[in-house]
Amino acid sequence: MFSSGLYFDQSQEVLAIKLSTKGEYGVRAMLYLALKYGVGPISLEEISEEERISHQYLGQLFVKLRKSRLVKSTRGARGGYYLAQPPSQITLTDILRAVDEPIGPIECVDPEGGRTSCDKVRDCIPHHVWRELRQSMLSVLERTTLQDMKNQHDQRQSLLGKEVTSNV
Repeated sequence: MFSSGLYFDQSQEVLAIKLSTKGEYGVRAMLYLALKYGVGPISLEEISEEERISHQYLGQLFVKLRKSRLVKSTRGARGGYYLAQPPSQITLTDILRAVDEPIGPIECVDPEGGRTSCDKVRDCIPHHVWRELRQSMLSVLERTTLQDMKNQHDQRQSLLGKEVTSNV
């Protein structure tokens, strides 16, 4: 496991790069809000229950998402969170950066993590591959919006024969 939050699964033939739970849960929670876009504030309790994510952990993530101006909140009995912008305006990169998820296969190529190289960078043969991989990852994450993911969800639900409404 790398401290960057991304992991290499060496037990499989294919290299698997995974987000930490922070990144995964941040995206899942934001997608849930995108699926409910226009309905009004959604409580952390509802998101926690539907996405099976600890309420306390979600609370920590939503503090960061609010600071990054990706969500807004209202207080009170009908309070909760909602997207600060339309789903088409929020990319996966926005979400991952908001929850402090490093974007890259390995720590030494993540400039946002504060470390752009290590003491072996001059002798590191695979370093350029890691940089290319990071650029490819960024390309996908920067062009993928919550609306894209919502559309995929709606299409999948339609294929499964479930009714899809525009706000659910």
